[in-house]
Amino acid sequence: MNAIRKFALGGSLLALMATPALSTELVGAVQFDEDHAFTKALREFERVAGECSGGSLTFDLHLNSELGLEKDYFENMSQGIAVDYAIVSPSHMSTFSQKAPLMDMPFLFRDLDHWNAVMESDALEPLAQDVLEQANVRLIGYAGGGTRQLIVNKPVTNMEELEGLKMRVMGAPIQTNIFDAIHAAPSVIAYSEVYNAIQTGVIDAAENEAAGIQQMKFYEVGPHISLTAHAITVRPIAFSEATFERLTPEEQECVLKAGKAGGKLGRDVESSEDSEKLKMMEDKGWITTHEFTERDKLLELAEPVQRAYAEDLGATDVLENIQAVK
Repeated sequence: MNAIRKFALGGSLLALMATPALSTELVGAVQFDEDHAFTKALREFERVAGECSGGSLTFDLHLNSELGLEKDYFENMSQGIAVDYAIVSPSHMSTFSQKAPLMDMPFLFRDLDHWNAVMESDALEPLAQDVLEQANVRLIGYAGGGTRQLIVNKPVTNMEELEGLKMRVMGAPIQTNIFDAIHAAPSVIAYSEVYNAIQTGVIDAAENEAAGIQQMKFYEVGPHISLTAHAITVRPIAFSEATFERLTPEEQECVLKAGKAGGKLGRDVESSEDSEKLKMMEDKGWITTHEFTERDKLLELAEPVQRAYAEDLGATDVLENIQAVK
């Protein structure tokens, strides 16, 4: 038997193995278990890359935050240590790339079809290039698909009913600015306090994806879901550039191909799970969903704020690319 070296690039592990061919082990990380959409997306990435490479690429995916949190994964990939691939929220890239948070901007996508079309296009390429240059991390695919809606203690179906709505938003200033622009009354409240804040009348509404509504039981205090679809999540599959450069050209092509495949499966899984969870809660009588009849007006009011934000980030070209996708 021939002794041969096996490189675990992320973990910098060097071992002797009895195997007829050289293999490269890649280390991945995710905060969730096997049932989560992110894990399923990464498993698809592994499957496609493994098959494409003829087995020269192997994988060691650590689940349930074994290697820390997403911000840790991204920092490690940037440094070329410990983690080679992971799904990371754009907010955790902002320390390196000021353009990255554009992906999380409210009302960035006209609808789910537009979001999918953008993910399949090259519209985000200038942003990905900035992440590569600033963080030394390559974005190889785009998962995500959770759609954020308004969670309200009364029906909200049009601009008149939205006017002055006291609602909780996340801490990023763009969130407050956008919801100010659409005539709501946003305030920043800790996520853990949202349930009590609605229950006691401090606020009348919040916003979240179906999974969050279910997990936090927000339906008990905010049973009316206004289908504003004001945000559809983008969760890039990230890959360490230091690792990428160590691969053969053929393996690099396999990683790029697999990243797109993993992102596509992740989007399909998460977007379908999101709609299924909403339907399940409505079927159980926990929530009532309401179409927002003037969504075009929301997009119109949000656009100037979006443009100013994109200019501040130096990402006007990305915003225009996204808006141009049909």
